[in-house]
Amino acid sequence: MEFEKLVSTRYSVRSYLSGKVEDEKLEAVLEAARKAPTAVNFQPFRLYVIRDEKMRQQINECYHRNWLTTAPIIIVAVGLHDPAWKRGSDGKDYTDIDVAIVIDHIMLQASDLGLGTCCVCNFDAEKCREVLKLKASEEPIALIPIGYPATDEIPVKKRKGLDELVVWV
Repeated sequence: MEFEKLVSTRYSVRSYLSGKVEDEKLEAVLEAARKAPTAVNFQPFRLYVIRDEKMRQQINECYHRNWLTTAPIIIVAVGLHDPAWKRGSDGKDYTDIDVAIVIDHIMLQASDLGLGTCCVCNFDAEKCREVLKLKASEEPIALIPIGYPATDEIPVKKRKGLDELVVWV
């Protein structure tokens, strides 16, 4: 898909068909995540691919809205703080930035393959940490439902103009 069309038509899907996502497509999405650039190429992330019904139910309980239950797969993007690059001048930990880039690669590749996603950040991270049995240095950053959208309608996106977002110096 042409990149401009891809970024213009990708949207946050909140209703999914119940059908299975093909393994080849899921592997392509995960491969795109693996290729995402990270600070110093430390790749401080782990992706939990939740397909098992019982485990999906437990992850669904970390989120307060029912639509997540319609997704046949949930990817939990987890940041690994221990191996992450930290900026020397002030110690800034780049885990969140690295994982955000990984999530973007997941969403764009999925969209290019006809799949829908949504980046869910408003969830109970502590509950999710318990479900996945994560260490203190492992942070669940986002839930990413993935599957075929239940509708073909692409919602109109409202975006600020460049004049509100860019400062020319």
